[in-house]
Amino acid sequence: QVQLVESGGGLVQAGGSLRLSCSASGRTFSGFTRGWFRQAPGKEREFVAAISGSGGSTYYSDSVKGRFTISRDNAKTTVYLQMNSLKPEDTAVYYCAAATEGTITIRNVDAWGQGTQVTVSS
Repeated sequence: QVQLVESGGGLVQAGGSLRLSCSASGRTFSGFTRGWFRQAPGKEREFVAAISGSGGSTYYSDSVKGRFTISRDNAKTTVYLQMNSLKPEDTAVYYCAAATEGTITIRNVDAWGQGTQVTVSS
């Protein structure tokens, strides 16, 4: 059974920082592409960031580029999302995800986490 568990969400003021973590268990994830998505109330789930299986390549949506950083640990089972200069529009439930393919989109995700709430107050 594949499991992804997020942690690190919470309430922060605009301009602040949070770090999300996503731990994987139940299967070897070292070669999987890992990513973060988010879903705000009334909106569709959207891509935020992704990191390749080797950790050598990272990808970001335009809305978070320069503010968020995705990384993974040496064992490649835990993925992090460092979020700086947070804005109220970053408020959403953040989901971590894993995909066996070289890229990750909503359509090819093989496993989802349960989500963690991030709220940014103005």
